[in-house]
Amino acid sequence: VQLQACGGGLVQAGDSLRLSCTDSRRTSRNNAMGWFRQAPGKEREFVAAISYRGQTTYYADSVKGRFTISRDNAKNALYLQMNNLRPEDTAVYYCATATGSMATSARSGYRYWGQGTLVTVSS
Repeated sequence: VQLQACGGGLVQAGDSLRLSCTDSRRTSRNNAMGWFRQAPGKEREFVAAISYRGQTTYYADSVKGRFTISRDNAKNALYLQMNNLRPEDTAVYYCATATGSMATSARSGYRYWGQGTLVTVSS
């Protein structure tokens, strides 16, 4: 497994969580990374992306202003700080490595995927 996401859990609306993604095979070297999520019965959707050097970030409108993506290339790690969580944020969250250095929201732009971590937000 190249990517391993962790940090999910059961929280209440308004709480915060920080997801982490460990890139054990260094797939993220020179590549952008992103977070996606998949709620029960729904398709996987884009959440946030960050370029290789971290200077560019993109967010889905639904999380803008509440979530922050960051990375530490020295640690081969990706993070997602999630604040003011809502019940509609409930999903399995996946980290992924893009095929290039530019951040992208396109699912087709990602080559490697982690196994996901479950986030459940109760009302």
